[in-house]
Amino acid sequence: MDAIYIHIPFCMKKCAYCDFHSFEGKLDESKRYVDYLIKDFKNWPTYEYDTIYFGGGTPSLLDPDEIGRILKEMNYNKNSEITLELNPATANLNKLKAFKKNGINRLSIGIQSFNDDILTTLGRLHSSEKAINTFNNARDAGFDNISIDLMFAVPGQGIDELKKDLETIKLLNPDHISIYSLIWEEGTPFWDMLQKGILKECDNDLEADMFELIIDTLKDMGYVHYEISNFSKPNMEARHNSKYWENKEYIALGIGASFYTNNFRGKNVLSFNKYYEAIDNSEKPWLEKEEIFDKKEYEYMLGLRLLNKGILPTENKIIDLCQKLENDGFLKKYENRYILTRKGLFLGNSVFEKFL
Repeated sequence: MDAIYIHIPFCMKKCAYCDFHSFEGKLDESKRYVDYLIKDFKNWPTYEYDTIYFGGGTPSLLDPDEIGRILKEMNYNKNSEITLELNPATANLNKLKAFKKNGINRLSIGIQSFNDDILTTLGRLHSSEKAINTFNNARDAGFDNISIDLMFAVPGQGIDELKKDLETIKLLNPDHISIYSLIWEEGTPFWDMLQKGILKECDNDLEADMFELIIDTLKDMGYVHYEISNFSKPNMEARHNSKYWENKEYIALGIGASFYTNNFRGKNVLSFNKYYEAIDNSEKPWLEKEEIFDKKEYEYMLGLRLLNKGILPTENKIIDLCQKLENDGFLKKYENRYILTRKGLFLGNSVFEKFL
């Protein structure tokens, strides 16, 4: 066990498309919450962590010393990847320097778009100018491993707007890019506006054209398309997230955090009080869990997301399935492993369903 995820559920404002477990305000709860994160952590055996990931929510809302207080409890080495998700509206140069001083060595900046109109549609609090300044400040603070998050197929976005986002990426030259199409999550304000006809989904053909443009443009810039939605400079892949796709187990701290430990997948309780109560009773704060008897099923579905690694089937029925998918043009052989073709990449969910 060498990976740990830490969920920080606080937000300045909940984005209209977001269904992650997070809360507007409640930042006055943060010190007590960090106290309990540390107590939760101490209930686990001692491991040395190769990757530590602070996600949210908005982890960058925390005081950097609070992040440092958590990291002081953990065993890791100078080569460990320690990531903090960051909202551009929450950090100036001094705060970024303080995060670096307290042990963070990788940032994941939630930019989503460099178009101010689209940022307004998404309900983001930062402007394009603020996003660019935050990225440059992160470089000035000494971060040499920066990922940025972007979205496409957003209402009001066309090919021209996407091209401008990609031009800005070229100028900033981040080390890693996560770029996702908008997912309409039931129960979010975006979903409600879709049902009422206030917003419209992106046309499927346009979305496919956008993804094609992203892949080709970023590859031309020298990025490696190593996972369906992720691109990196050579040898700068997200090590923590790669463990998810490699079906490796990891610990998760915090309310609503998903875990995979000791052959169980599940998530933690959703309220502060229930989280605190479980930890005070020296219990695991698990809301639900499922024992995994067939690890291979997850291994194949997740492994196919890794475009340069893919999967190495061992069971005859899976070998036969892969050969059929190869004949149909969805998979291809790569060093005795099977990886997605471009056709399979665009129809990924249909391919993954075959392994269920």
